[in-house]
Amino acid sequence: MSTSDVTKDGLQGVRPGRDAMIGVAAGRENGARASRRRGGERSMVPEAKFSSYYGKPVLNAPVWKAPDIAGYFFLGGLSGAASVLGACASATGRPGLAKASKVGAFVSISLGMVGLVHDLGKPSRFVNMLRVFKPTSPMSVGSWALAAYGPAAGTAAFSAVTGRMKGLGALATGTAAAFGPFIASYTAALMCDTAVPSWHEAYREMPFVFVGSAATAAGGLGMLAAPIDEAGPARRAAAFGAALEFAAAQSLTGRLDEPLSDPYHKGTSGQRLKISEALTAFGAVGSMLLGRRSRAAAVVSGLALLAGSALSRFAIFEAGMLSANDPEHTVRPQRERLNRNSANG
Repeated sequence: MSTSDVTKDGLQGVRPGRDAMIGVAAGRENGARASRRRGGERSMVPEAKFSSYYGKPVLNAPVWKAPDIAGYFFLGGLSGAASVLGACASATGRPGLAKASKVGAFVSISLGMVGLVHDLGKPSRFVNMLRVFKPTSPMSVGSWALAAYGPAAGTAAFSAVTGRMKGLGALATGTAAAFGPFIASYTAALMCDTAVPSWHEAYREMPFVFVGSAATAAGGLGMLAAPIDEAGPARRAAAFGAALEFAAAQSLTGRLDEPLSDPYHKGTSGQRLKISEALTAFGAVGSMLLGRRSRAAAVVSGLALLAGSALSRFAIFEAGMLSANDPEHTVRPQRERLNRNSANG
């Protein structure tokens, strides 16, 4: 039982270590504000610090598997951008680049769908997602877009390889190119629509990061598989994508405060993003300076661009998992927003 008394001068008869300390500041007010409001009394309650039960995560991390879903993010982006590049090559009379882009788009989306279905567990679960159409759900809209895009990309690739059904192939090429930008970017919206802090708060820049990464991958594929004299659009796509991805990534990490930005420039995920940036820069510069004259330089630059794009998607995926498993990433930004609202209110 407490033996202390509360007087106008504060607590009297306190026995340290045995009596409960009664604070004068409560709720979300800090000690300074409470002291001023209550006539200068000193708060006996220390400022609250973040903690969680036994350091356990506040959120459940997504159940997505890194090889399946991170691979699908990369392959889907590559496919969507390659379809656009293939349509541009067809329209400008570059059959080698058109064929390489269309075949690459179909192969990459097929492999990506394998990873997606493997993560779901069985193909029927993907089919079940087509039972409804929910415009506010990136997953629902994405599932319907994939159902339309996949056959179009396959038909365009078949026509380019065999030379048959040219009319249908041209229609499929246009359809795949129309869906291409959405296929390349919707996975960013899908990822940012989750509660993972470092993903959710990056919703402004992440679609541009994904589109830029997809363009660099498609440009790398074009330089790798097409003749040098036809690879001009691929080199320009790679340069544009590298610039867009770098600018969006810098804006993302500059806007996010700690600790949400930490996974993007610290630890394993941060190191992988730095390597990805170096590979992308090397591939883009190499393609513009040497790729137009040397076949070997074009191949090396294309491989660097593809590797940089893939590593970027896997690093961003890992950064989100790290953020979900760190309880400070969830609670600290929430408390900071509450404090700002309280101060403004």
